[in-house]
Amino acid sequence: MNRMESVISKPTEQRPWWKGAAIYQIYPRSFMDSNGDGIGDLPGIAAKLDHVASLGVDAIWISPFFTSPMKDFGYDVADYCDVDPIFGTLADFDALVARAHALGLKLLIDQVYSHTSDEHTWFAQSRADRTNAKADWYVWADPKPDGSPPSNWQSVFGGPAWTWDARRGQYYLHNFLSSQPQLNCHNPAVQDALLGVARFWLDRGADGFRIDALNFAMHDRALTDNPPAPATDKPRSRPFDYQLKLHNQSHPGIPDFIARIRALTEEYDAIFTVAEVGGDNAEREMKLFTAGDDHLNSAYGFNFLYAEALRPQTVCAALAEWPDDPGVGWPSWAFENHDAPRALSRWCAREHRDAFARFKMLLLTALRGNIILYQGEELGLTQVDIPFEQLRDPEAIANWPRTLSRDGARTPMPWQADAADAGFGSAEPWLPVGAENAGRAVDVQERDPASLLHQTRTLLALRKAHPALHHGAVTRCEARGKLLSLEREADGERVRLLANFGEETIMLTDTAAGEILHSINGATAAALPAFAALLVRA
Repeated sequence: MNRMESVISKPTEQRPWWKGAAIYQIYPRSFMDSNGDGIGDLPGIAAKLDHVASLGVDAIWISPFFTSPMKDFGYDVADYCDVDPIFGTLADFDALVARAHALGLKLLIDQVYSHTSDEHTWFAQSRADRTNAKADWYVWADPKPDGSPPSNWQSVFGGPAWTWDARRGQYYLHNFLSSQPQLNCHNPAVQDALLGVARFWLDRGADGFRIDALNFAMHDRALTDNPPAPATDKPRSRPFDYQLKLHNQSHPGIPDFIARIRALTEEYDAIFTVAEVGGDNAEREMKLFTAGDDHLNSAYGFNFLYAEALRPQTVCAALAEWPDDPGVGWPSWAFENHDAPRALSRWCAREHRDAFARFKMLLLTALRGNIILYQGEELGLTQVDIPFEQLRDPEAIANWPRTLSRDGARTPMPWQADAADAGFGSAEPWLPVGAENAGRAVDVQERDPASLLHQTRTLLALRKAHPALHHGAVTRCEARGKLLSLEREADGERVRLLANFGEETIMLTDTAAGEILHSINGATAAALPAFAALLVRA
């Protein structure tokens, strides 16, 4: 049994808009194509924002749309301050901001501060020689006496994290693709340039940032070798998994850079910043990155994104990391995103998908923290099986067939079930829609009052209407076998979630006493059938 006691939030507390917010992630390549070229774009997003607003979310987060050679689909930035032509123009971005704000939605964008594309002008100058003004803007190092790389560090996508560059006669560091050279964020001039990028987008109306791979932003300047990771029974498909990543990431200087980011955002009204933090020490770093009032507002962990199963113990363990105590940051949670396999394909058998989709949506909306829905999650989309010849994901191509393709979660959003392209806007989308997902299209679910789409709207409205669900403290989290009992309190209100994570019916006693706010999958005050859950106000 897991128990957690916490401080109850006070009615008089002044809360910013983002504390308890529901955020909708949009992967622009796959949301809506406005010009028929097979790739979604900013005007396409603007055209479909009514759907997003109708869900009752507070904000949208748009994955990268900046100028890029697209070797890692926008996370290899060649110009931080412009829109790639496949997505539109700066004028299209301005129009999207205006449309979002008119619908009452905040607009968050990605920022990639750990690396750029090798086609960025900064890198072109840096690699030219060892004496130019940007020579130290990236991580360069001489070879070992035998010509081998400066350290044993490995890249996330496979192979050494160092690539030789004959022009400089040195190796450069890249924690991801060799075309994504690592910025040297120890350099104050690099930090200044990145803060200038942030200011550029804030001045254009962005309401905040999700900061990608932030724990990679600084490295051990002594280039100390990483030690081997302990043996494990889990399969390891990449050299990266054979090391403890002690020296190529998670540098203690990163929080000081974060403090500079926070100082900048404090100059603007209602700005929200959330860090993506993965890796072996994610919880510790998330705390460091969000500590007090001079760091980021929130951190986005991986507790659920790569979990092979969803268990009550997983929920209690994740929430226990974020007590409602002074100085402790505010968490953000997601079950799905553009990098992780669709949750329904990971967490339940095919025959349980409809019930489980309702179950996990209720669970997500009951968590303390911000919640992030990935596009199509409100429809119950599943992972699409992409054949090798249609893969676009560089990690999946490099590690085929041992790595599950990220492409399967990046397929186009289905808007119309009977359209050849599912209403995406192009005859040949950049990835296939998937027949099963086409059948879950928005138009089909709009016509069905019992659909997941309608339930998502109901649950988000319920979360917003009840302080205990929206921003309340966790006063109890108990995992007993397949039963989760989660209790939250705020502003004099106490709400309890009772959820059955298993296929066998669980009988209840007086634990369900109170007003039932919502029930799914046949739940009653007496019993929870398979994947059933209750929200009860005590």
